[in-house]
Amino acid sequence: MAMWQGAMDNRGFQQGSFSSFQNSSSDEDLMDIPGTAMDFSMRDDVPPLDREVEEDKSYNGGGIGSSNRIMDFLEEPIPGVGTYDDFNTIDWVREKSRDRDRHREITNKSKESTWALIHSVSDAFSGWLLMLLIGLLSGSLAGLIDISAHWMTDLKEGICTGGFWFNHEHCCWNSEHVTFEERDKCPEWNSWSQLIISTDEGAFAYIVNYFMYVLWALLFAFLAVSLVKVFAPYACGSGIPEIKTILSGFIIRGYLGKWTLVIKTITLVLAVSSGLSLGKEGPLVHVACCCGNILCHCFNKYRKNEAKRREVLSAAAAAGVSVAFGAPIGGVLFSLEEVSYYFPLKTLWRSFFAALVAAFTLRSINPFGNSRLVLFYVEFHTPWHLFELVPFILLGIFGGLWGALFIRTNIAWCRKRKTTQLGKYPVIEVLVVTAITAILAFPNEYTRMSTSELISELFNDCGLLDSSKLCDYENRFNTSKGGELPDRPAGVGVYSAMWQLALTLILKIVITIFTFGMKIPSGLFIPSMAVGAIAGRLLGVGMEQLAYYHQEWTIFNSWCSQGADCITPGLYAMVGAAACLGGVTRMTVSLVVIMFELTGGLEYIVPLMAAAMTSKWVADALGREGIYDAHIRLNGYPFLEAKEEFAHKTLAMDVMKPRRNDPLLTVLTQDSMTVEDVETIISETTYSGFPVVVSRESQRLVGFVLRRDLIISIENARKKQDGVVSTSIIYFTEHSPPLPPYTPPTLKLRNILDLSPFTVTDLTPMEIVVDIFRKLGLRQCLVTHNGRLLGIITKKDVLKHIAQMANQDPDSILFN
Repeated sequence: MAMWQGAMDNRGFQQGSFSSFQNSSSDEDLMDIPGTAMDFSMRDDVPPLDREVEEDKSYNGGGIGSSNRIMDFLEEPIPGVGTYDDFNTIDWVREKSRDRDRHREITNKSKESTWALIHSVSDAFSGWLLMLLIGLLSGSLAGLIDISAHWMTDLKEGICTGGFWFNHEHCCWNSEHVTFEERDKCPEWNSWSQLIISTDEGAFAYIVNYFMYVLWALLFAFLAVSLVKVFAPYACGSGIPEIKTILSGFIIRGYLGKWTLVIKTITLVLAVSSGLSLGKEGPLVHVACCCGNILCHCFNKYRKNEAKRREVLSAAAAAGVSVAFGAPIGGVLFSLEEVSYYFPLKTLWRSFFAALVAAFTLRSINPFGNSRLVLFYVEFHTPWHLFELVPFILLGIFGGLWGALFIRTNIAWCRKRKTTQLGKYPVIEVLVVTAITAILAFPNEYTRMSTSELISELFNDCGLLDSSKLCDYENRFNTSKGGELPDRPAGVGVYSAMWQLALTLILKIVITIFTFGMKIPSGLFIPSMAVGAIAGRLLGVGMEQLAYYHQEWTIFNSWCSQGADCITPGLYAMVGAAACLGGVTRMTVSLVVIMFELTGGLEYIVPLMAAAMTSKWVADALGREGIYDAHIRLNGYPFLEAKEEFAHKTLAMDVMKPRRNDPLLTVLTQDSMTVEDVETIISETTYSGFPVVVSRESQRLVGFVLRRDLIISIENARKKQDGVVSTSIIYFTEHSPPLPPYTPPTLKLRNILDLSPFTVTDLTPMEIVVDIFRKLGLRQCLVTHNGRLLGIITKKDVLKHIAQMANQDPDSILFN
């Protein structure tokens, strides 16, 4: 009987049918991302690597009775050998070794001729050229998304008769009949009630505008979910959990393909414009990574090596965050801290270059017309006082509580979506959530506006020229500091805004739980920031009024003199936004740098650090996982979290397969098995690879051969070499013994054998084994005792063991 070997089913091979191997595809399988089943019936956007390898030349070796009986047909590369099946993990060690060999060959040849030297220089420069192209394409797409989303968001409320392509703000910029006090009102901009019933006053006009707002929202959401469902199922969600998994070495064919890029770009605009509680910042990372993956196909160096391609994707993720927040340095740190698995020093430099080019491209497009990269860029001028660390830390506690609450409730809802009939009706779910959101949002001006505009309003430091209700203070023009306002009593508008913001906070907290994870592009950065910004603004205004009315208190009179501008409510909003975003994602360093780049104020780093660390500590106390790690676990991806420590006292022999009562380990021998024997083992098992031993009696390890390479090699030999039959012997040795005449030609497959598989002894502590898997990106590790093969540990076995030790369901790990 075949023994448990712990590897994932190789869906690319249909048992008993070798001829169908290369035509079969795991695209027929279903996969959940994130929440409902996805159909992989579409063709792969990205073909497996090395399919571009030129056609093999004729092979040496002859038919029956030939003097050359050993068929070493791997002198020429075979298409498919060295590639990976869908939903499998790459071999990092092999990929790095292949790249080193390629680089060594190019370097040696560069000394032989001028042309070879030019080729060597171009090979070294290709990485920087690729980063330039990724930055240009990512920045251009981000600018297109920003402009389109701004216009379509305003389309829900009206249209510009002076040019339908203008959004509300640009429409009134060109108007000659606009006043500064009412700069958002101009005759060129008409609400839908003005166009339909020629008036903007009265209850009926309000109902018409209400109806059109909801109608446009439903239309945008319907188009978004329909396009995703029909053309690119992978375009839903934020994409960051899947990108983290892909960067760890997992293969998801088509996830970063051209169709995914096109549909994600279009539907991201539609989803943001629908008014749902989601953002475009997270999905922009997915968009940038799609750009990087597609552009990799222009360079052989990256097209043919999965490990090198992942270095590019790490840099692309940095470019995505750069254009999302206008924070190139924060983007690099985000890629390093949050998504990347393998991040060498040269990738750090190239990531920074790609992020810089992307930010420069977006700045050149100037999508918001304010020479800034984001809509909510702010600059504060008032310093903060040491006492204010207390409310800042309170905001950190709130952010941690919100993060833990959101993760638990959202994961519970997504699990319900996966396990019930709800997951079969993604269109209805999206339309219902959109209708509820739009109906509840329209009456409140702070929920009606886009979330980015809301954050911009909350971050705003009120000045003399602001007309917002949040700046409606009494005696607002009585200033003692030139153009800046001192602390002042709140007016009617501020109190009204506080009530509206409190209702907005409740709506955002509840509706975001049900929105994130639906079958449309949905980011979490902006909704999380909005929740924190609202809480921070409420607390900031409260502190401001407390300082004004109780200036004699000891905590205020030592640093806040009468008439001074002591409290900045916008700063509290920014700190609250950082706290809530940190509580949900568990980002720390990159989060602080992103928020610092948003404000340009070095002096506010300490409040941001205090809030970010507090929110992480509080959230970690209630649950160790961030939202992206939680979705990775929910979907069963094989991801080994580098931040978690394994502290259990178990040994390799406790985890390896086979166990004591299991059948013997399935192995191949190096010089005694026929083609029929090997084909039978492949047909009867689903393991992704097989150890090769000297003989079944000795069990002394020779190497490890991958199932996919074995299948392709045998199939190719049957096609290319005359005389190969089921009784032909397969050799994994360098030399074969002389054979009697008239015996079938043999197959020499030593070139596909991994002669240096990683091995550990049976008494190796599992904490060391886990560390080896993390740092080397292994797929499997063989277990030996005194040089004799005992068993095998796969990445899936390690993940199941970790889950079991944490009292979780080990069967939740779906892929290998």
